[in-house]
Amino acid sequence: MTAGTVRLGVGARLVYDGEAVEVVETVATAAGNEVVLKDRLGRMLRVAVKELLFSDRARVVPDGPGPSSADDEDLASVVVSALSLPERKRLRERTEHVREVRTGYRSGSAELARDGEPRPEYDPALPLMARYEAKAAEVGVTARTIERWVHAFQQDGEAGLAPSVRVRSVLERCDPRWVETAVEVMVEHLDQAQPMRKAVLDRTRARVIARFGAGVVEIPGRSKGYEVLEELERQHPTFRLSTKRNRDIAARPKGAYGKLRPTRPGEYLLMDTTRLDVFALDPMTLRWVNCELTVAMDWYTRCITGLRLTPVSTKSVDAAAVLYQAYRPPKVLPSWPAQAVWPEHGIPRSVLVDPAAIDGPMARRAGPALVPETIVVDHGKIFVSEHLTSVCTRMGISIQPVRLRTGRDKGPIERFFKTLRQDLLHALPGYKGPDIFSRGVSPEDEAFFFLDELADKIRQWVAADYHRAPHSGLVEPSIPGLRMSPAQMFEHGMARASYIEVPRDPYLALEFLETEWRTIQPYGVEINGRRYNGEGLYHDGRPSPYRTGLWPFQVNPDDITRVYFRDLDREWHALVWEHAPGLDMPMSRDAHRYGWKLAAARHSFPNERLVAEALLERWNLGFAMTLAERRMALRMARDQAAFGIELEDLPAVKEAGRPAELLVGDDDQADFVDEPADCVDARFEEFDEATFYADALEDL
Repeated sequence: MTAGTVRLGVGARLVYDGEAVEVVETVATAAGNEVVLKDRLGRMLRVAVKELLFSDRARVVPDGPGPSSADDEDLASVVVSALSLPERKRLRERTEHVREVRTGYRSGSAELARDGEPRPEYDPALPLMARYEAKAAEVGVTARTIERWVHAFQQDGEAGLAPSVRVRSVLERCDPRWVETAVEVMVEHLDQAQPMRKAVLDRTRARVIARFGAGVVEIPGRSKGYEVLEELERQHPTFRLSTKRNRDIAARPKGAYGKLRPTRPGEYLLMDTTRLDVFALDPMTLRWVNCELTVAMDWYTRCITGLRLTPVSTKSVDAAAVLYQAYRPPKVLPSWPAQAVWPEHGIPRSVLVDPAAIDGPMARRAGPALVPETIVVDHGKIFVSEHLTSVCTRMGISIQPVRLRTGRDKGPIERFFKTLRQDLLHALPGYKGPDIFSRGVSPEDEAFFFLDELADKIRQWVAADYHRAPHSGLVEPSIPGLRMSPAQMFEHGMARASYIEVPRDPYLALEFLETEWRTIQPYGVEINGRRYNGEGLYHDGRPSPYRTGLWPFQVNPDDITRVYFRDLDREWHALVWEHAPGLDMPMSRDAHRYGWKLAAARHSFPNERLVAEALLERWNLGFAMTLAERRMALRMARDQAAFGIELEDLPAVKEAGRPAELLVGDDDQADFVDEPADCVDARFEEFDEATFYADALEDL
């Protein structure tokens, strides 16, 4: 029996389920070998040998010394691989000396004897001590050293002759009580300003003396203390990195990192908002503003299914707009390159999927229509608003919040923001850098891109470049080294899962919009002073079936030129603002409020016509301009609505085969007002241009 084995037979002792047992019988069966165990109370138990050898419930008690996995010695492979080339050469030479002393041959075998072996002084017939002395004289060491070499070789082989690969760190050479106190002082500065090393050493010295007494704990010198802090810096960063980075490292989980593993497109949708490192111009106030980008990313494919660029602060309606784009991808613009069309390869031939089920012709969409099963969001209030969570519940979308202040839980989308900055934003005018240390003198002086233009460039870059570039995180385990793009991963995911979740009804996306309750009047419906009309409204004065006595209308705050109404037959209709034909562009609710302020400053009795004229003149789109000048200015100030339902897509318009007629009324006030009391004078409220975006901090 070798030293690395133990005899398993009658009389062998084991520990089974925490009880000391003894083997009293061995049995050979057709299913394998089994043993009968007996505990100290005389109870018998029949167990398979396989379970004793490979189960954590059993442990064999050896009856003699031998190697064990719990030994303090390092593995032979660890010791040898840690040596440098000169050290390995010296190890081979020492091993040959030991073999020659023991056997007379440097190779350790007579069959591999070299010329002149065995030499007379190492003849195996000579006494062992004589050979020790001969080798000591040859190598230049004492006979005791040769004896220790032989003993180490017999115990651990060649690894026993190697120098130790372990070094005693400076922490082990200091009193552990002093080291523990130094760590305590360093950790206390986590939320404070970055300290000096000298101050940490002084505080550690004072705290050790106060806690253990003077002269009880050995306090290292200044140079040794600096060396200790250098070692502790690796575990608790305090001096070298920024304080923000130190707090981020301290917040890392102590255990192993875990992650969700998506198996198909649409299973997990990551959503997050970040402030971009570039300035833009607001087309309404012509001032430079900071931009925030809200993005939705499919985790499996890394595809961007929706994005929204907003000034200063993001609202809950922007998060709803991003989810809306996942249901109904925006159409590509004629100016986009051909590769921006999603997907260029079309639907995989191996999967029978109706292209119409993916929200219309794929050749004119900028992204896939993926209905998420779960959205992964942080704890921002725009993602946990009552409206958004209620719609997700109705749509069957689960909401998975990440841990507080743990950006790594949304690692792929955080990496996308870095890629966006490095590949696109840094080349744009108005780029200000990732932090104040990278900022130029006056980057806002270079910002001449409007918000909508910047959003269009980002969307075009995503569709044409990001979705087509190989991604290091998109791999196929069965094909090592293969890197796929998000577009290729989308095709791979469909071929692998054989399906994707698509919207069952494209008009379900309208539920992400806000709801306004109003009455229906003969001239249409009036919402905050704006009159809307169109097909589908009940002008016969029928009462509302809702207990409020009012009718619900879905309103998009970023495009008040139209609202959406669902009749009692559950059919959707688009109602157009009476002054929308004079705009030729979407108008947000904030822009309308700003227009009332401009009109009120010029006219004693402002109306909707004057509001539209004031805004157009503010945007250099006045009615006095020529058609060519208006077209050029309009191109600079264009804006795409976040919720772009086309009129011709509505069922009522499709059945009629013509655009919905616009019922334009006069500018006089109605004979009676149906607005709630708190909305009658909302358009005349005081509005300060200097603090226009202050209200954006309030969530809807």
